Amino acid sequence: MADAEEQQAYTVTQAMNAAKRGLETIRLTVIGEVSEFNDKPGYKAAYFSIHDDSCSMSCIMWRDRYRASGVELRVGALVELVGNFTCYPAKGRMQFSVASLQLAGEGKLRMQVAQIARKLEQEGLMDPSRKRKVPALPRRIAVVTSPRGKAVHDVMRTLRRRYPLGELFICGVPVEGANAPAHIMSGLAAAAAADPRPDVILLVRGGGSYEDLMPFNDEQLARAVAACPIPVVTGIGHEPDNSICDMVADHRCSTPTAAAEAIAPSMTELAGKVNNASNALGTALSNYLQAQRAHLERLLDRPLWHDAHYLTGAHLQTLDAYGERLSRAIPDALARDAHTLDLLKERLRMALPGTLSASAHQLDVNRERLLYLAPQLSAQFSRELALNAAKLDALSPLKTLSRGYSITFAEDGHTVVSSTTHVNTGDNIEVQVQDGKLSCTVNAIERAGQ
Repeated sequence: MADAEEQQAYTVTQAMNAAKRGLETIRLTVIGEVSEFNDKPGYKAAYFSIHDDSCSMSCIMWRDRYRASGVELRVGALVELVGNFTCYPAKGRMQFSVASLQLAGEGKLRMQVAQIARKLEQEGLMDPSRKRKVPALPRRIAVVTSPRGKAVHDVMRTLRRRYPLGELFICGVPVEGANAPAHIMSGLAAAAAADPRPDVILLVRGGGSYEDLMPFNDEQLARAVAACPIPVVTGIGHEPDNSICDMVADHRCSTPTAAAEAIAPSMTELAGKVNNASNALGTALSNYLQAQRAHLERLLDRPLWHDAHYLTGAHLQTLDAYGERLSRAIPDALARDAHTLDLLKERLRMALPGTLSASAHQLDVNRERLLYLAPQLSAQFSRELALNAAKLDALSPLKTLSRGYSITFAEDGHTVVSSTTHVNTGDNIEVQVQDGKLSCTVNAIERAGQ
């Protein structure tokens, strides 16, 4: 028996590897609270610990799996792990190798809400630019909430105290339970369709646990709040609570009472503002009247109202001066023009007779020269005409034919035959002589040089 036990002895490495193989066959789902978390840059895995009231367990999750889970671990988070036990032989340490990870309990709900919030934010439903302003003095106010909760009484009491001028009507709906989002959407639709139409809608609910407020994190309800044609002001839960409906609403308040105060100005404040405005208006009007009175008094002191010639005196004097200058200028100008006219008449009288005599004398000279040159021009023209006629006769083709020459035409009677290459044996040709034409036939062709 002792020999058998000695044969079963393991080295430390063998023992740890055996334990590792045995532990890896145990696959579990474990829920616990994160107590430590280590995710330093460069690590290949995330190291953390979870615990319950009695025990603690070391965990390891490889980097790619941790990133794929989409969960950001933090101390205090309640998580649900799926994996198996293993050990690290080099340190002799047992740990839980996590294959998948998700938040548990409220943490899981918060993760789901965060995913919906990111989705709606990417669609622009939380963009401040699309949110509308709440009317400063709403005349008709709709409240969507539970008719039996504390919230509706807080709103009514606040509006009665601060702003009794507003007309209030309530759309009572359940605000808890699985069907609450659908009921709240119906309440919003009824408030928006009311006649007369409300100026603002209050969507309110009293405090509660995170699970109690989950209906206000519903995606369809959030879309209905964002699409509501009337500005929506939310007051859901208490100060730390922040639902998706708060994020997409036109204005978010921490509590129902704060929501009522946000849309309803205090009557005391309004009275103070009216009094201040009235005092400021009276002071401004009094200052304006005093300034206008002083200005009118300055105008009344001007000479215009006491001297009838204050405005026209200078112009009348100028008119007299211009009349004096005009009475002197016209006779002087007429005298200068008459003198200039006399000078021009004298110059014209002296220049005209000499010019006419010279023109008549030149005309006589030109007439005598023309009579002298006419016979010479006629004789010269006759000689030139006879000479050109002789040259034309010498160059005439008929003159050439009279000396025994002839012109040969092709059969068409128009084309001149200037070479033996233009005709063939047997062609009909016409020969032009001095006194007529000869119709001939080509019997033979003898070319030069043959």
